[in-house]
Amino acid sequence: MTVKFWGVRGSIAVPGASTVRYGGNTSCIEVRCGQNLVILDAGTGLRELGRVLKTALPIHADIFLSHCHADHVCGLPFFAPAYSAASSLRLWAGNLGPDIKLSEVVDLMMTPPLFPIGPNAFQAKVEFRDFRAGEVLHPVDGLMVRTIRLNHPHGATGFRIEFAGRALAYVTDHQIGDPAIDEPLRSFLQNVDLLICDSTYTDEELGPHVNWGHSSWQQGLALAREARAKQFCLFHHHPDHDDAMLDRIAEQADAMLAGTIVAREDMHISL
Repeated sequence: MTVKFWGVRGSIAVPGASTVRYGGNTSCIEVRCGQNLVILDAGTGLRELGRVLKTALPIHADIFLSHCHADHVCGLPFFAPAYSAASSLRLWAGNLGPDIKLSEVVDLMMTPPLFPIGPNAFQAKVEFRDFRAGEVLHPVDGLMVRTIRLNHPHGATGFRIEFAGRALAYVTDHQIGDPAIDEPLRSFLQNVDLLICDSTYTDEELGPHVNWGHSSWQQGLALAREARAKQFCLFHHHPDHDDAMLDRIAEQADAMLAGTIVAREDMHISL
């Protein structure tokens, strides 16, 4: 299992000189499980991933969405393989039902006056898979995706991907602090090889942002310890956290838990 980061920001893309080292694109992670391609979230980082994948068409991928807020889905209309007739994509979301379907969300996003073309412009075979957080998914043989409900406005889903004896957990857009959600989550995360976790704020920044649906990196680190995660990765960086600030956070986090990493675009991890 290999992991590559294409977008590590939360809320809004922040390109510019002050974010060039860690990156300014919103959430998107490429996971390779043998020959299987899994994509976690479809933020602006999905565009650059699509540009690379375009050189290796056809593409067959499963795209798992933590939720459907704009910063996690706005890359879909710009994903080059979606316009390849030989490619196939399955999009999964577990936070919408029963009244809203994922296909309806994409239709709405790609509808005037918000967007000039609709999803009928996609030439790839695109399937929409709605599920309920808590289900165990088997997109292909040998690949298991466990899911869990997270604490975020309008809901969000955490994922635990298990393949060939390795486990990756992706827990973003989650506000730590509700025992009814956090206790099952700790069990869900036990002994993962890599925990990628919402680290939007510092502890000092949390106060004014109660109920915004995000955690501090210190809270995420404590969760990683409790879950006995083998490696912890800070993710979903606040748009105001520039490279210099993330450098300071990286130093502090590693001092508290050796081996902790701060996600940056183009980072590659083998599990």
